[in-house]
Amino acid sequence: MAAAESKLWHLEQINIFRDLKPEDLERIDKISAMKSPVKGKYIYFPEEPSKVVFLLKQGRVKIGTYSEDGKEIIKAILEPGEIFGELAIAGQENRQDFAQVLDNNVKICAIHKEEMLRILESLPRLNLKMTHLIGLRLQKMERRFESLIFKDARDRITDFIKELVLTKGKKVGFEFAVKHKLTHQDIANLTATSRQTVTIVMNELREAGTIDFDRRSIIVHEMEDLK
Repeated sequence: MAAAESKLWHLEQINIFRDLKPEDLERIDKISAMKSPVKGKYIYFPEEPSKVVFLLKQGRVKIGTYSEDGKEIIKAILEPGEIFGELAIAGQENRQDFAQVLDNNVKICAIHKEEMLRILESLPRLNLKMTHLIGLRLQKMERRFESLIFKDARDRITDFIKELVLTKGKKVGFEFAVKHKLTHQDIANLTATSRQTVTIVMNELREAGTIDFDRRSIIVHEMEDLK
């Protein structure tokens, strides 16, 4: 597969681009720059100017911030097909979060926000999808902060599992299943709990017959029991 074909193929896998015409994908291809940052590298830091939108084509990227006492707070772990840094096109002047590479095989496309805005202006359906995406992410962040304030560790973990299978999993008969690459430590970071607490809660849910899991998947047998 030639480099240009590879790049176009990856662009087709970006979630909000999947319905675009080939000529529109080619326009985006021309204005995007492919990057392969190494594991552990920061793509951007808080307070940096928000000038670029990123498309995650391969591997995983962690989005987070820091508390006043310097503690790392993980907001999301992104997988292939997702966009990040998108608040640049919504008027954000400086980054509020950091983005860090989690895997060795990460590939991203970078698009300057002015170029992305021109694409969105010319493609109303894509513009609507992007607006919807930004709105959903802001709602998700609001729910997470409410959860941190008002819910205990067990509820935060069960809420996370439910959201994970509903947003990234599929229904199989009366059950829900999701494949993932999250460790118990990742789930702990995303729910502001500890790895030990995640392990205890998930084992309790398995013993109760609510879920089953291994290192790469979670199956929810009884969704009602996660409420």
